[in-house]
This record gives sequence, structure tokens and C-alpha cells, in this order.
Amino acid sequence: MAVDDTPANTPVYRGRKPELHARALALRRSGCPVGEIAARLRISTSTAYLWTRHLPLDPALVLRRRRIAQQARSDAQWAAHRAARDAARADEVAAAAAWVRRLGSRELLLIGAAIYWCEGGKAKPWRPNDCRIKFVNSDPMLVRLFLRFLDAVEVAPEGRRFRVSIHETADADAAVRWWADRVGVPADHFQRTTIKRHRPATTRKNVGSDYRGCLTVHVVGGSRLYWRIEGIMKGMSDEDPPLDR
Repeated sequence: MAVDDTPANTPVYRGRKPELHARALALRRSGCPVGEIAARLRISTSTAYLWTRHLPLDPALVLRRRRIAQQARSDAQWAAHRAARDAARADEVAAAAAWVRRLGSRELLLIGAAIYWCEGGKAKPWRPNDCRIKFVNSDPMLVRLFLRFLDAVEVAPEGRRFRVSIHETADADAAVRWWADRVGVPADHFQRTTIKRHRPATTRKNVGSDYRGCLTVHVVGGSRLYWRIEGIMKGMSDEDPPLDR
């Protein structure tokens, strides 16, 4: 004689499909509400309720699923916002780039002097005659703009030196190749890479695969160019500039 091993508190219904019933119970135990069980198993809500009403939902599971659903809705809303924002940004960048057109030599001199004074090495009060040209930056756009400035002031390619500075945990050789491609100079023309010693407890954010360190551009015998940059900055920062400027 067969023995029925169905738990006493589990309702038994005629005509049910055992595999669907088992899946319904599993979904309920994982925290699914009746409506979701019905939708996922393609059964009626009343059937899903009858099969699972003896299994109350765990409040912790309900809260967790609610938070997941809220996060999914928020992500969907922000995805549309981000797409619109990215499209607007791309349009604005393209329009601004088209507005620039071609920079004249005067514009390049003024801009180049300004970015050097912001990012380049400067003489110190305790070393007032240390007027070397050494520009260091991690932004390839800014580096290329500075190289255009060197073109405008007629610094010959052979008068330029390039060196990568990067932390020891990064791929130094790959960084040199990456920078060489950005500035249009063969990698074997770069000077020996400066390796920065890594601190395990670093708070730096630039530690991923996109980290390529900084590029230093040094101008050989650049004292006169330094003086010229200093004069341009003085002229631009004068409180009472000449009226015919």
C-alpha cells in the first residue's frame, strides 16, 4: 500500500502539474509574491495563491526584493537620463570644437604660455635662475596643445625630450607606447621611465587599466623660451594693459 509523504499542512489539488507546483513553492520560499509567481509560471493568480498560501513570505526577503525592484526602476530611469545627458554633451563638445576652427600663432602663444604657467615647472625664490622648460601632465589633449605651442615658437623636434612617470604597479612599457602614439614620437626616443614607488595603502583612484602615468616634456636649452613665457604671462596679467592690445 502506497504511503503519501505530502506534508500534512500542504494542500493537495486535483489536476495540478507537479513540476509547476514544485516551482511555485520554490519561488514562494525565495520571496516571490503571488502575482510574480503567476506571471513567471503562466498560471492564474488564483492557482498560484492556492498552491502557496500555506507559505507566508519572510519579511526580510520581502524587504530585500522590494529594494531590488526599487533599484531596478531607479536604474532604468537614470539610464534614460544618462543617455540624454551623454547625447547633449556630445553635441555641445562637437559644436564647441567646430567653433574653435584654426588657432592663429598669437592665440597659440597666449594659450601655451598660460597652460605652461599652470602646469609647468617654474623658477623658485631660492633658485631664481632655474628657468628650465619642463611640462608635466596626464591629459593627452593638454600635452598635444603644449606641443602645438612649441611648434608655434619654433622649438625643433630634436630639442624636445619625453619621459613617462608612472607607479611601479602599472605597465610602464605599455604606458610609454600609449604616450608615444598620442604625441607622434617613436617609443624608443623616450628617455628612461621614472618609476614611482607604490604604497599598498594608497588612496589614489587612478589605479585601473586606464592609468598611464604622466608625461614630462622637457625643452633643451629652454631658458629664453621660459623668459618669453614669463613676459607673456606678465603682459596678460597686467591690471592696466595698453589700449592698443
